[in-house]
Amino acid sequence: MIIQDIIDHLEDFAPLAYAEDFDNAGLLVGDKNAGLTGVLVTLDTLETVIEEAIESNCNLIVSFHPIIFKGLKKLTGKTYVERTVQKAIKNDIAIYAIHTALDNNIEGVNDMICKQLGLFNKSILIPQVETIKKLTTYVQKKEADRLRASIFKIGAGNIGNYSNCSFNIEGTGTFKGNKNSNPTIGNKDETVSLNETKISITFAKHLENEVIDTLFKNHSYEEVAYEITTLENRNQNIGMGMVGTLETPMSENDFFKFLKTKMKTESIRHSKLLNKPIKKVAVLGGSGSFAIKAAIAAKADVFVTSDLKYHDFFTAENTIVLADIGHYESEQYTKNGLVAHLTKKISNIAVLLSKTNTNPVNYF
Repeated sequence: MIIQDIIDHLEDFAPLAYAEDFDNAGLLVGDKNAGLTGVLVTLDTLETVIEEAIESNCNLIVSFHPIIFKGLKKLTGKTYVERTVQKAIKNDIAIYAIHTALDNNIEGVNDMICKQLGLFNKSILIPQVETIKKLTTYVQKKEADRLRASIFKIGAGNIGNYSNCSFNIEGTGTFKGNKNSNPTIGNKDETVSLNETKISITFAKHLENEVIDTLFKNHSYEEVAYEITTLENRNQNIGMGMVGTLETPMSENDFFKFLKTKMKTESIRHSKLLNKPIKKVAVLGGSGSFAIKAAIAAKADVFVTSDLKYHDFFTAENTIVLADIGHYESEQYTKNGLVAHLTKKISNIAVLLSKTNTNPVNYF
């Protein structure tokens, strides 16, 4: 196997097309075509993690957070970022960061929190928009079934729990090729009328290039008429945060005790308690202040996240309890989920869970 093989598995699971614009996800250091000796999965890539990779004979580190977030202008070893990158390069270790591509995945960071808390009836808290596209094309009626099937095969036409979704209208198509044309039906300088089917199929935006390639490979016309449009629909499978419900409501005090145990956190910073039972829970791993309004709109009883500032707690407005469990604590199970996913995909290469605790925050 080569490093690109692991990247393919990761990007099939969490396509980079859904990473946030501000992010720096993807292969950050290394040669994607290098042979693979082993994979080390971590939340953060630090010098100590590079050393662990060397000791474990792993030449690919899959990290949740990107060690290179902003542009590096120098590599002098002055900062921990520069030293980490230098050590990786010196030892031929590649670094891949998955970050917000996994944040936005319905089976990603926030689903892992939901599983720890035993939540059910889960849904995306802030669905992404402009991530669903629609193909419209025109084909001979007798070829419509085959063309649709080929496009469905690559994953287009999926809507929620349904697959092979399309809309079709039959009509008459006309065309006339000029002297430079090479028509597959009719002759040059001849107007041709055909019974055609207009096919419309929606698809996830990361499939766009594959959809177009499949269309052209399976269409008989010399010139294929088609349109790709971006829809405003909310994507129920892609987005930040999740909301779900507890099997049994808890008091606020009992929920906080439960939360501390399940998320292995030493302290919880929270807004004013409302003396109401906790049933509906919103979660967002990492910095989640931007999602407070969404959690309130979802009628959650509590919002579990991290990195809340002083004034953020005021925005609870006595309608929700805000619970800040710590950044590392909210994302700590991410690496476990990635190891489990990669282990299912490959069996001949070691996929190791990093033993290095990269939490920079300590409690007294």
